[in-house]
Amino acid sequence: MSPIRTLIMGAAGRDFHNFNVFFRDNAEYEVVAFTATQIPNIDGRRYPAELAGKLYPKGIPIFPESDLVRLIKELAVDQVIFAYSDVPHEYVMHKASTVLAAGADFRLMGTRDTQIKSTKPVISVCAVRTGSGKSQTTRRVSLILRDMGYKVAAIRHPMPYGDLVKQKVQRFATYADLDKHECTIEEREEYEPHLDNGVIVYAGVDYEAILRQAEQEVDIILWDGGNNDFPFYVSDLQIVVADPHRPGHEKAYHPGETNVRAADVFVINKVDTANTEAVLKVRAALHEMNPKAIVIEGASPLFVDDPDAIRGKRVLVIEDGPTLTHGEMAYGAGWVAARRFGAAEIVDPRPFAVGSIKATYEKYPSTGPILPAMGYGGAMVKDLEKTIEKADVDLVISATPIDLTRVLKIKKPMQRVRYELQEIGQPTLVDILNQKFSRK
Repeated sequence: MSPIRTLIMGAAGRDFHNFNVFFRDNAEYEVVAFTATQIPNIDGRRYPAELAGKLYPKGIPIFPESDLVRLIKELAVDQVIFAYSDVPHEYVMHKASTVLAAGADFRLMGTRDTQIKSTKPVISVCAVRTGSGKSQTTRRVSLILRDMGYKVAAIRHPMPYGDLVKQKVQRFATYADLDKHECTIEEREEYEPHLDNGVIVYAGVDYEAILRQAEQEVDIILWDGGNNDFPFYVSDLQIVVADPHRPGHEKAYHPGETNVRAADVFVINKVDTANTEAVLKVRAALHEMNPKAIVIEGASPLFVDDPDAIRGKRVLVIEDGPTLTHGEMAYGAGWVAARRFGAAEIVDPRPFAVGSIKATYEKYPSTGPILPAMGYGGAMVKDLEKTIEKADVDLVISATPIDLTRVLKIKKPMQRVRYELQEIGQPTLVDILNQKFSRK
């Protein structure tokens, strides 16, 4: 039989992983193309031959997703694999209908064919939606494990926006490593806080090669998930973070609902700033879908160096980019801090937006009067810098997980907002981790 001609729809993450673990060197399939969306400047490239394996000596082309129907017909595609995250269930089925009408089969791949087994214990931290508080939960878990005497590596969900061959396996132990690998703002937001805590970070493209290298130097693997994707590794403990600011999303988005149904522990985050009714609604929905999982409630207390500097000021609020864009949040910790500490006005940055930042607002019109810290490449970083410079404000409030002044020249006065997970009541993550991973 001829191999099944396959196209993989992705966003430079789950798509490459599914290919590496299932399709690479699998003669029963021929992957004729990838399509790309969500991430700028990915389409028009190739998945390189050095990573694609012996069946693909020329690599595999990557096209924009807008070419999907044409590609199905011109490349005689038999099946399409949907392989990206944080989209409504209805969106997935619209894509399925498009594929089916074009004549191909539509497929979602599950854990059995895509998860890798580690020789070390694996704890995964995933989420219901982008921006739920997954990163702060991961940091909290890493510090607890460190206090228990374990050496931990955080393996972060992929964000390979540069040279894929060079990014096959990336190891970050110092800030110099971030510069060495030419990390984007989005990558720095995920890696820097771990480095601040003395935790090694791995990321890249080939997640089996990454895992095998990490296993050589640590006791426990900590999977630091991206968006609301499910883990690339078989988990010994799966922690899933839910956001009561978006009640109902826990059963309305793909593949966040997969995480809900697979979770061992739920962390309902941000209960200090959410409506009580919304918290109860989320708790009930989680219990309905997965009654066996343990539930922890957590807060995200805010820390600002000089809260008095905010009072009475006209401020520009900068938040984590993906949370505002495909995460669909119109505000975040910076907005909350501005309101809490008495800002006179939160100035809408959209009239000052230039270039790619202006295009981001056009693509994601639900983004509120907040500036997303988009920085997928040098040009986008410059556009972000120019937008901040043009903004007619007294003060910048930055609530991204990193110190933006390390990558941007910000001439205006700035206050940085920090936030960490704080469990409320019992059980706590300390209780759960000690019960499962305490040294005998």
